[in-house]
Amino acid sequence: QVQLVESGGGLVQAGGSLRLSCAASGRTFRTGTMGWFRQAPGKEREFVARITWSSGITYYADSVKGRFTISRDNAKNTVWLQMNSLKPEDTAVYYCAAGSGVVYSRFQDYANWGQGTQVTVSS
Repeated sequence: QVQLVESGGGLVQAGGSLRLSCAASGRTFRTGTMGWFRQAPGKEREFVARITWSSGITYYADSVKGRFTISRDNAKNTVWLQMNSLKPEDTAVYYCAAGSGVVYSRFQDYANWGQGTQVTVSS
């Protein structure tokens, strides 16, 4: 079982930046994938970005490409999501998730989830 704890959310003005962290503990999937998803009120959970533990290969949703960067530190079992040029439509609860093997954007492929951290972007 993998435990995930997110941090770094908050309130920021449009155009600003935030950095989310996800600390993983327990049986980490060293051959797996770490992802970030988000869910706004009244909307479905949406894929944001993902990175593989072993090779660091990334994949982004079109809506965040060029603005968000996902990275990881294997030694620290930590994944980050650097969010720049934030927009009001980025407002959501952001979730960190862990999947075994190489997975992409389907939330069903991620078995472990954090509790989420709120990101609010004001206009």
